[in-house]
Amino acid sequence: MLESIEKDGIVRWEDVQGCPGCPTKPRADRPVAVVECLQEIPCNPCETSCPFGAIKVGDPITNLPVLNEDLCTGCGTCVAACPGLAIFLEDDSHGPDVAQVTFPYEYLPLPEKGERVQATNRAGEVICEATVVRVRKPTKATNKTAVITISVPRDYLHEARGIALKR
Repeated sequence: MLESIEKDGIVRWEDVQGCPGCPTKPRADRPVAVVECLQEIPCNPCETSCPFGAIKVGDPITNLPVLNEDLCTGCGTCVAACPGLAIFLEDDSHGPDVAQVTFPYEYLPLPEKGERVQATNRAGEVICEATVVRVRKPTKATNKTAVITISVPRDYLHEARGIALKR
């Protein structure tokens, strides 16, 4: 287990970069999944949900998920499928100053498209202002998990992982 998780339960970007679910190269043309699953637990919904075979767990089922970023289309099916809420989409195709982050969201009320919100990091701390770009409402197909996409300053692409509503 990673020292940061044992110490305070918070995953760091430095930890994610070394895991097999993290893309190894920047992608400027479309979103890509970032699988922040760092513990060997028996779980594989990410693998079974991906229609493109971009995520593999294999045998044993406790293997860390491996992302084949060349097969990943950024469709986001895996985001809602992960019971650990550990998969995000990063999209760096919106110019030099802005990026989009997609994440699972299991709170009510849901934000609205166009709403200004506060982006939070993995520790739940507010890190920047963001705009809601897309809200996929929870359905049976998404395990009743909403999937939210926000636009953030590009410097926060690897840190923004949730939101705090200003209501």
